[in-house]
Amino acid sequence: MTTPRTEHLVLPGVLTAEEAAATVRGILAVQRPDGAIPWFRGHHLDPWDHTEAAMALDAAGEHEAGERAYEWLARHQNHDGSWYAAYADGDFADVTDRGLETNFCAYVAVGVWHHYLATGDDAFLDRMWPTVYAAMEFVLRLQQPGGQIGWKREEDGRAVNDALLTGSSSIHHALRCALAIAEQREEPQPDWELAVGALRHAIARHPERFLDKGRYSMDWYYPVLGGALTGAESKSRIEEGWARFVVPGVGVRCVVPNPWVTGGESAELALALWAVGESDRALEILQSIQHLRDPKTGLYWTGYVFEDQAVWPEELTSWTAGSLLLAVAALGGDEPTCAVFSGERLPTGLDPDCCR
Repeated sequence: MTTPRTEHLVLPGVLTAEEAAATVRGILAVQRPDGAIPWFRGHHLDPWDHTEAAMALDAAGEHEAGERAYEWLARHQNHDGSWYAAYADGDFADVTDRGLETNFCAYVAVGVWHHYLATGDDAFLDRMWPTVYAAMEFVLRLQQPGGQIGWKREEDGRAVNDALLTGSSSIHHALRCALAIAEQREEPQPDWELAVGALRHAIARHPERFLDKGRYSMDWYYPVLGGALTGAESKSRIEEGWARFVVPGVGVRCVVPNPWVTGGESAELALALWAVGESDRALEILQSIQHLRDPKTGLYWTGYVFEDQAVWPEELTSWTAGSLLLAVAALGGDEPTCAVFSGERLPTGLDPDCCR
């Protein structure tokens, strides 16, 4: 096992160089030899969290491991461009959820663009382009007339046209990354450009087009994290939800009013805060969840019930550690991570106001 590159993963009150290296080794220990990264060994893999963990490996300089994770996706993509929602322990032959979730499928574009920015490997981008193209085409077949993206396609082929704000916001980010890949390869995709503009307009101007999940913190910050809201609108949205979701010194609630904070949501909020120029508050959020760190493995517990002072569920997930490493990498100035989550080199899409 190589020594992870951790100089940009040192953050006061969050990670020392030794702790960062331990966290990277913890994710590597979860990864299977074929490249799959399940939540933890013996649990399932979903394509979104698999990609998040792979991005963290790239942020730590573990590019071979990251590439193997994307090759796993390329090998096991369905004919229609999708992946299943869950594979037992990352075994592609043991599917435990045959739903085809659009945001799960789209996120490969974010990871592939991040890996390319980290490595400059044009051959990798060429190999992964058919995978990214097919995934985005699958996702956009579920785009609704109002711009929002239907949640998923069922095992029987039935489209679920109801849209999730969090999922569509993540897809907005993925579409922009896919367009950046297409531009790099000089293969323009004008239909994707129109799609991302319509999607951004729906997110920014038409909350009624999405299922009401306002109790969930992801619906609060994901329009900012996914780049659909920027500038004053993004900062206003963060302020509106702060008191509802942030538990000072403990972390970010997954859902109100439940007394449960989660590491993944906390780290993602930190990324969103960094993206809008709130690095000090991002650091405070990351410092507040260090009680979730397991010193033996370097991984992080999924969540904590603060009224009972109890870890729950008792699982150390690769994607929780991955999201934390990505937030730390952004705060530490890692150029590929900063570029992906700041929107640098990504197309902006249509201005939402022009579509009124």
